[in-house]
Amino acid sequence: MNQKLYDCYVSILKRELVPAMGCTEPIAIAYAGALARQTLGKMPEHVELIVSGNIIKNVKSVIVPHTGGRKGLRTAVCAGIAVGNADQKLEVLSAVGEEELLTLSRYLETADVKVGKSDAQSPFDLQVTLTAGEESACVRIIGSHTNVVLIRKNGETLFSKPFEDTVQPPSEDYLSLTIHDIVDFANEVRIEDVCDVLQRQIDYNMAIARRGLSDRYGAGIGKILLRSYGNSVQNRAKAWAAAGSDARMNGCELPVVINSGSGNQGMTASIPVIIYARETGVSEEQLYRSLVVSNLVTIRLKTGIGSLSAYCGATSAGAGAGAGIAYLYGGGEDEVAHTVVNALAINSGMICDGAKSSCAAKIASAVEAGLLGLQMNFHDSEFVGGDGIVIKGVENTIDAVSALARIGMRSTDEEILEIMMR
Repeated sequence: MNQKLYDCYVSILKRELVPAMGCTEPIAIAYAGALARQTLGKMPEHVELIVSGNIIKNVKSVIVPHTGGRKGLRTAVCAGIAVGNADQKLEVLSAVGEEELLTLSRYLETADVKVGKSDAQSPFDLQVTLTAGEESACVRIIGSHTNVVLIRKNGETLFSKPFEDTVQPPSEDYLSLTIHDIVDFANEVRIEDVCDVLQRQIDYNMAIARRGLSDRYGAGIGKILLRSYGNSVQNRAKAWAAAGSDARMNGCELPVVINSGSGNQGMTASIPVIIYARETGVSEEQLYRSLVVSNLVTIRLKTGIGSLSAYCGATSAGAGAGAGIAYLYGGGEDEVAHTVVNALAINSGMICDGAKSSCAAKIASAVEAGLLGLQMNFHDSEFVGGDGIVIKGVENTIDAVSALARIGMRSTDEEILEIMMR
């Protein structure tokens, strides 16, 4: 692998696998609120929040951490304004304690918040405008969770960078991701270049999964799986990943390491691989290399879809997990590719109806699809070109699924939001 591509893949991992506390959409709102409050320099009298439909969908039903179990857009922006630390970005609410929670509660009682829907074509757009007397501050984030494109105070632009409010194509470095090169990179990567970011993913994501199994969160999907189907490695892989989502969707205040902007996808891509690695007793190095595969395959699958859509991101991450486990067992490019194609053929089409408790069950389904795709490969079975949406060649199938999710499911996304807002 040439050095430019090698450096690109290392950079993608470090850029994507970052910590976040709570569901990333409400946390992005809280971050924007905290940054606007920091810019204004005082508590606002009025708050205007403008968000895209996909953000409404992902914030409506999920608990915002460190808010006393509260949900929703108003909670997210007020938490950022009243008690958030903008310097912490996606961990903006990580330092909230009992005193800050009382401050937030008092603020929520009187806060004047108006919420509107963005008319931007980008599925990820949020704008926070604060006013206090004659003073004002505005922050806009578009495209991804921390991509601040505008900061304005009293009509003066303090920071800006070029942006489009339409759906943007992936950048060139992400377009360089292929299954062939991902496997080559996993074979060749110097562990010291990636071990810090991957060990953090192991530590954080396993900790929140463990919390989801030990405490009571949401529908308790992880616990139900273990109680109902036993302690096999296959079931534990599903149960632990689901338990992480049980906790995260229902207010657990532990951070996770995300993938493609999503904590659920970060846990789905990593936890099953870790469970299988511990079951098989492979070396730490082999675990790291397998996580390289699972994470980069997940990013490859999500690149053509976009961060927010009607297509459940756990589907991509479940396929990524299956690919990582195939590599863990000694598989190469062919085994990884067949696992990915099989998994996509099984589960593509599962809808995203926002962040909430049922995400844990969808994660279990996605991991099951990845593991079944893997077992098909073990038994010399595969879905081939012409089987539904499967096209000959793994990259062609991935591109087909991306088009299905990005283009074909646009009207589905609108109908989902309409149903949720009734």
